[in-house]
Amino acid sequence: MRGVSQAEFGSLVARGVAAVSHDVDDLTSGFWVVVVTFEGHLTAVRMDHVRRTSDAGPATTVGAPPGVAWPALTGAWRTSLDHAAYVEGVAEVRRRIAAGTVYQVNLCRVMEHDLPDHARLAALGTVLAQGNPAPYAATIDLPEAGLEVACASPEAYLLRHGDRVTSRPIKGTAATARELLAKDYAENVMIVDLVRHDLGHVSLPGTVEVDHLCRVEEHPGLVHLVSDVSGTLRAGTTWRDLLDASFPPGSVSGAPKHTALHAIADLEPVPRGPYCGAVGWVDADRGQAELAVGIRTFWAARDDGGRRVLRFGTGAAITWGSDAEGEWRETELKAARLVALATGGDARHARV
Repeated sequence: MRGVSQAEFGSLVARGVAAVSHDVDDLTSGFWVVVVTFEGHLTAVRMDHVRRTSDAGPATTVGAPPGVAWPALTGAWRTSLDHAAYVEGVAEVRRRIAAGTVYQVNLCRVMEHDLPDHARLAALGTVLAQGNPAPYAATIDLPEAGLEVACASPEAYLLRHGDRVTSRPIKGTAATARELLAKDYAENVMIVDLVRHDLGHVSLPGTVEVDHLCRVEEHPGLVHLVSDVSGTLRAGTTWRDLLDASFPPGSVSGAPKHTALHAIADLEPVPRGPYCGAVGWVDADRGQAELAVGIRTFWAARDDGGRRVLRFGTGAAITWGSDAEGEWRETELKAARLVALATGGDARHARV
């Protein structure tokens, strides 16, 4: 049996589809599961029942139904940009930086593997929770809404509590803290400035603050530089206002955002989909929300031939100081552990 449609966000479990919307203006009441693709397509699902550990009684996190296991995937993954194309993409970004049109571009590739029709991303979510726990993990098993997502994101795009909103951009990645470069810190500071600017459009004057700058966070298999930027929203700010001001997240686009997005459109041959978009929930009744940046994220889709496929994105921030081979290796580092878990193999030998 398929079981009950549900979405899990750590200890929060939401079940039962009440409504599906693609209009951000509907997020005015109720609890919504939200996925926004990098290209800006929103799918919001209002749920019938929500349980949290803070509610009376224990929360029940079910994961995949009993007897439903994630299948082993055999063979290599396909990639939208191979090594040669990615290296050339880095060179083109550096040419644009030299011309003064952009300062930083997040250049990404989307990986793809055939997926059996019986495979459930709820089962993959269980695998990720065990093998790669993440602060903004999400498993969304709502096929009737077109959402099958297993996310192990370490990055918060927007955390909202009443009129206070916080973004925690990640920029700077290495295998260990000792391997972080001056370039990594410069990337982070550049994106913090962009996020400050974005939140400034919808925040009260003088309330946008950098609460933490370039702290080192350890995650399975790598470390990140993370900063916290927060602001107090102006009265009457809607979700449309907030997304218009800040989406797509600056850490996965670049700076200036407008010209970085042009470069991404020119250099990346396929849409990113949920990767680098937003994945999470909005509780309009409580005035709370938790939207992760959709990195370390798998999703099920159909390719042009109708085959069911599993997709996963990985990328790196390109600046003038970038070394193309180093940036390619960063995409491999970010993908290796997650792809190995999804494949059912050893992270040391993942083919990414």
